[in-house]
Amino acid sequence: MRRLVFLVFVLNALLLALMIPGSASVPWIAAEGLVLAGLFLWLPARSLRLGLAWGAGVLYGLSALFVLLDSMVRLSLGRSLNLYLDLSIMGASVDLLVANLGWMGALLVFVVALALCLILVALVAGLLLRIGDQARQVPGRHLAVGMAGMAVTGLILPAQLVGATVVRIGAVHAGEALEAHQASQHFRERITAGPMERGSSPVALGGLTDTTVVLAFVESYGVSALFDERYRPVVQQALANLESAVQARGFHVVSGRLRSPVQGGQSWLAHGTLVSGLWIDNQQDYDALLASRSPTLINDFQATGHETVAVMPAITMAWPEGRALGYDRILDADSMDYLGPALNWVTMPDQYTWSWLHSAILEPSQVPVFAELSLISSHAPWVPVLPVLEDWRSIGRGEVFEPWRGAGEAPVSLWKDPERVRAHYARAVAYSINVVAGYIENRMNQRSLLVVLGDHQPAPLVTGEDASRDVPVHLISADPALLEPFAGDGMKPGYGLDGFSSGIWPGERPGSPMSAFRPFLHRHFQVRDNISHR
Repeated sequence: MRRLVFLVFVLNALLLALMIPGSASVPWIAAEGLVLAGLFLWLPARSLRLGLAWGAGVLYGLSALFVLLDSMVRLSLGRSLNLYLDLSIMGASVDLLVANLGWMGALLVFVVALALCLILVALVAGLLLRIGDQARQVPGRHLAVGMAGMAVTGLILPAQLVGATVVRIGAVHAGEALEAHQASQHFRERITAGPMERGSSPVALGGLTDTTVVLAFVESYGVSALFDERYRPVVQQALANLESAVQARGFHVVSGRLRSPVQGGQSWLAHGTLVSGLWIDNQQDYDALLASRSPTLINDFQATGHETVAVMPAITMAWPEGRALGYDRILDADSMDYLGPALNWVTMPDQYTWSWLHSAILEPSQVPVFAELSLISSHAPWVPVLPVLEDWRSIGRGEVFEPWRGAGEAPVSLWKDPERVRAHYARAVAYSINVVAGYIENRMNQRSLLVVLGDHQPAPLVTGEDASRDVPVHLISADPALLEPFAGDGMKPGYGLDGFSSGIWPGERPGSPMSAFRPFLHRHFQVRDNISHR
């Protein structure tokens, strides 16, 4: 009898373990455990017990795999796994895993996950069969008392002590998937009604007619890099260097915060949110934006007379999304003339991207340019971290970075130690900011507005749980009139962008959503006579 009680206890513990990663409260007794144990105590036929045991084992193994995936999503993206939203990005997730760990490392992850699943299937099936076998050795009256006791326990104990595990997990995630589906449907309906809500034409930003505007997204540059004491000392020095470069050129800077729709990844959703003026926090809404052909900042600047350029050094394959957004030119990794080494996931260092942008795009252009940059040196795995080269004229086509080919330890080695990962993160962000300082000192011209901002916070592994999703924003220009709306009206709560002020350091007041940025530009820089798509 004692052995039977012990086996039921182990079964209960295995079922409750499924709830630990994603639940604030875990019951003491799993209702499924009571039901399964009761069935195996009662079922007389060995064949029935065998089929039910393996069926329950497979269900448990799949549930455990789901919980593992959910934990990984929480750790990397700061939210729970949502099958409706995440199935469409599984391929991109696998590509990122391969890029960071290599084929062998990624294959090892899959093999370990599969092996764990199979072990759990066999463990639960074997456990249930042994419960059935032990029940055959217990006197009938003792068995009847035990079954009655389990039934009474399940009925009289409060809900917080007895609860379904697999059923509850499935119900919660099914509810989240349904909510996501309904929200996406609402988004599609709203974006279809765009002509009534926002106008079907782009808005000419007459206040920026003769100004080249560079919108530079710094990968994983979140407010934790500034306000978390683990990173602040390193990044603060980089911001001091940036401020010194601004002052040395006689430029001006305004800084603030914006709230990103994502954390830890899916940078394109943050990009889409900012340029569209719509809150886009999942792939389905992003796809709806592309299909709708709704106007964005790209079209606004085209209407203003700018050439619109996307500089995307991370793009190494076809990018139909860029064509759907309507840039005049899309420059991917293969279009940027880079002859230096790749640096793990990073195709080229930020310093090359800035140098190439100036020499190949901005300097030769006969018209103002709107350039969107996706900077990637501060993208995980944050190794190696390069120094900023003082002589920008030596950068050429990137051969100067050859000494860093294969530099630094392998990502799979670094990521065994979370503390060293965090140290590399701070250094990588500082590098990206120092590169911006070097660009201002050596390349930026007087008729430019430079908008430097993060795309999202890094993963919860770096920020900790429940960190703000705000990212820093720095606007830099030689013309203080271009910055005055941000430092002036931006200080008025509810006026569009909250919490911007003069200087390099953003305040601690929470920022407006990224979707507020485009309407703010419309309010302060637009020409009233809208111009249609060209």
